[in-house]
Parts: sequence; structure tokens; C-alpha cells
Amino acid sequence: MSDGVPRRASLEVLRAEASDELAVLIQERLLSGEDPWEFMEELPSIDELVVYLLRAENITANGGVRPNAERNYRVMRQIALEYPELTEAVWGLLGEGSRHRRWDTTVA
Repeated sequence: MSDGVPRRASLEVLRAEASDELAVLIQERLLSGEDPWEFMEELPSIDELVVYLLRAENITANGGVRPNAERNYRVMRQIALEYPELTEAVWGLLGEGSRHRRWDTTVA
């Protein structure tokens, strides 16, 4: 990304990584005895996880400093510009879509 973070692998590779991560999250929650009917709706989608991975890389490249609201918007917008297929997920996480999930990246 433009804030000093080089573009990563292809979107297909990023989605495969996110899919593996989501499978681990689901497995952990199942093993702890949680009911999938209760937690599946809380989990991020594959594309949302990819956006989180890319955002985390940007935060790491910035010395681990969490972005303020303005920088968060710029980082998320840059992700959408560099990976157009993730645009819907980015805008959803920025609050343009459904707000029913607890883990969105909107900075209060």
C-alpha cells in the first residue's frame, strides 16, 4: 500500500490465508463447546479478514501505531483502491453497510 507497505500476494492467496484463519477460528470455538448457530454470524467474512490482514500490515509498517479515524479511512480506502474486489468489504467495515457486528474497524 502507499503508506510504505508494499503490495502483498494476489487476492487469491490472501483469501486462501484468510480462509485458513477462519477455519481455525471456527474450530477453536467449536472445541470450546460453543453453538455454531450462535457464533457464525459474529465471524467476519473471508474478504473482511483479508481487509483486516492488510490493515494490520499497514499498522505494523507504521510502527504499530493504531490509526486515528482519518488515517484509518485513508488506509481502508487504499485497500479498496488496490484490491477493487474488496471494496464492498472495506465500505461495510467503515460503516457504510450493516453495523450489526461487534468487531468493525471504525475508530470511535
